[in-house]
Amino acid sequence: MIRINKNESPLRPLSDSQLATIIQEATFNFYPDDEYERFKAAYANYYNLSAEQIIAGNGSDELIQKLMLIMPEGPVLTLNPDFFMYQAYAYQVDRPIEFVNAEPDLSFDLERILQRIDEVQPAFFIMSNPHNPSGKQYSLTFLKAIGDKMKTLGGYFIIDEAYLDFGNTYQIEMQPHILQMRTLSKAFGIAGLRLGMLISTPETIQEIKRIEHPYPLNTITLHIALYMFEHTEMLNNFINHQRQLAIKLRNMFDDLVSDIMVVFPSSTNFVLTKGTAAQSLGAFIKAHGFLPRVYDENEMADYVRYSIATDEQLDELAAIIKNWRSQYDLSKNT
Repeated sequence: MIRINKNESPLRPLSDSQLATIIQEATFNFYPDDEYERFKAAYANYYNLSAEQIIAGNGSDELIQKLMLIMPEGPVLTLNPDFFMYQAYAYQVDRPIEFVNAEPDLSFDLERILQRIDEVQPAFFIMSNPHNPSGKQYSLTFLKAIGDKMKTLGGYFIIDEAYLDFGNTYQIEMQPHILQMRTLSKAFGIAGLRLGMLISTPETIQEIKRIEHPYPLNTITLHIALYMFEHTEMLNNFINHQRQLAIKLRNMFDDLVSDIMVVFPSSTNFVLTKGTAAQSLGAFIKAHGFLPRVYDENEMADYVRYSIATDEQLDELAAIIKNWRSQYDLSKNT
């Protein structure tokens, strides 16, 4: 079964020989404090930041948990639906969580968000952008309005940018109440190594570091990530390949089935579909060896989501969709 249900990369960024060399040179008999500082510096250099603006953790999941613990007392406000781990970690640490419900087309109205902020008075607001599961990327104007609103309350605004490398870059003014959360699990292709980042002003990062582990990341993860960010031409080529796979996936669904089901525009490495035909297609694809994402939640029961795969696998997936489409069209004509 080819797994296209978790928004992972189908590719590895490094060859077997590169990995072997990295592991052989990793001094995993020592604590990795020097490697951690080197990685932060390399990551900061790649994004034109300073190392003092960055904290890393074992995936974005750990960073979400840290935010639930370290943010000021009060509820967290988020979108519904959005990344389910916001809820999971809020419940885990007994932080109240409130929601802004989506419009029927799975979008979110800015005025409704601002209204809910007034109603809930959250300690912080967190949302994914591009949004998971819709794939929509919200504008800088949209984000700035939320950030300004949270600033008036003395609260924080966390933008989860897990899929931003597949969308459009933007520059939001970095202020102490704004944090950007990123991951190396998607476009960078190292989900299994668990590496996420938080970016803000040095003073905000210093506050979060109060609950940072002495050695936040293991030696192997750090050496692999360091190699990637110290070989930027190789890294950029890898990310560009990922983006091309995302475009290929989007075009496939737009060209083949968007006239008979809802295919959401996407700025991510996945495509979301909705409707009776979408459910039929999802079942057909699963029966033919690909595992898409279906949802247990009642409000998402009509949706099916597909992540990127290799070029060869996407060609195979296109053939499966065409096969299903021919049967679907025939059934409609008889």
